[in-house]
Amino acid sequence: MSRATSQLFSDKRAWFGGGTIVLLIVLAIGAPLFARHDPFGIDLINSLQAPSAAHWFGTDIQGRDVWARLVYGARVSLSVGIFSQGIALVLGVLLGLIAGYYAGWLDELVMRLADVTLAFPTLLLLIALVAALQPSLSIVFITIGVVGWAGMARLVRGQVLVVRELEFVQAEKTLGASDTRILAKHILPSVVAPVVIAATLGVAGAIMAESSLSFLGLGVQPPTPSWGSMIASGRDLYQLRHAPWTSVFPGLAIGAAVLGFNLLGDALRDALDPRAVRAGVPRGAGLPDISRP
Repeated sequence: MSRATSQLFSDKRAWFGGGTIVLLIVLAIGAPLFARHDPFGIDLINSLQAPSAAHWFGTDIQGRDVWARLVYGARVSLSVGIFSQGIALVLGVLLGLIAGYYAGWLDELVMRLADVTLAFPTLLLLIALVAALQPSLSIVFITIGVVGWAGMARLVRGQVLVVRELEFVQAEKTLGASDTRILAKHILPSVVAPVVIAATLGVAGAIMAESSLSFLGLGVQPPTPSWGSMIASGRDLYQLRHAPWTSVFPGLAIGAAVLGFNLLGDALRDALDPRAVRAGVPRGAGLPDISRP
């Protein structure tokens, strides 16, 4: 067993974070089995029922089972987090490799585009892009992925600038190896560790971004369950006082998901790339923090 694997398996953060993520994935995949009630079924007679044996997490103002909607909402949050980070990963790694390896005007162009993207508060940029289009699940994860490429590209570029000057890369150039071979065989494997770490942390940011958009009504549209829209529907003063479960449980679900990915990302960073801690590699480099001013 390698040092990284041994350290990862001995890290409590990896176990807790990974266990939380696995639990959410199992709930999302098996939503029809675990939900117990129809997440879309309206029952006004049982509106705002407190948690009970019949409704584990109570019901919302339309009488829909909160637990059922929470389980189905996990599908939305996880799919947005994973697919949006997939888009950010592809764009960021590709542009970062090009910018770091070729330098010159290509580097300037990619980095100036990244600077422009990072110059805007992330949440405001997401709101502007989604509002200009028709809000939907596909639009949400494409938009979050496109906005998140800049942080990933800067991280990859920084790694490539170091690796391309190493002796084995220079030897490959001297022997006449093509740029594609050098990038694919030598440089890309050298940046995998920080990229995996950044992508894992970035999933947490993507989940927060989707929840924020859904809370504002610009994310997944009703009646599809979403943790952010569930919090929004229960935010009025009456429900906060008399039926807090309509907002508390979705908020806890968001917190658990974000915490799980952050803990796993921290554990991966310490295990796979301990130099990143000393070098100050930013957390969640795959997606800028949506709270950034």
